[in-house]
Amino acid sequence: MTSGMTTIIYPVTDLAKAKAVYRELLGVQPTMDEVYYVGFSVAGQDIGLDPHGHRSGPVSYWQVEDIRAGVTALVEAGAVAHQDVKDVGGGKLTAAVKDPDGNIIGLIQSA
Repeated sequence: MTSGMTTIIYPVTDLAKAKAVYRELLGVQPTMDEVYYVGFSVAGQDIGLDPHGHRSGPVSYWQVEDIRAGVTALVEAGAVAHQDVKDVGGGKLTAAVKDPDGNIIGLIQSA
C-alpha cells in the first residue's frame, strides 16, 4: 500500500520561532514559507511546521498511490477515520486515521 514515510508535520504554536529552530537543525531554508505552513525538504524527506495542527505531537505521513483506497483499507482493518481526504495545495492530498491505540497515521498522495 505504501512506498514509505515521506512527510512529518509538527504542530507548532509560534511559527517564526519554530522556523528558526528547524532551519538551524536542518541546515536549509524552507521550500515553502507561508503564514499557514512552513515546509522544508531534506534528503527526500519533507518536514512541515503547522501552526494549526493537532496538539498531540508530530504526524508521520505515509506515501500512497491511492489515498481514498488507503483510508478505506485501514478503516476496514480496524483504524478509525480521523481527517477526511483534503487537498493541501497543488493537488497534493492528505488524510489521517487513528490506530486502535489512538495513534495518528497520516497518508499523503502526490499530485
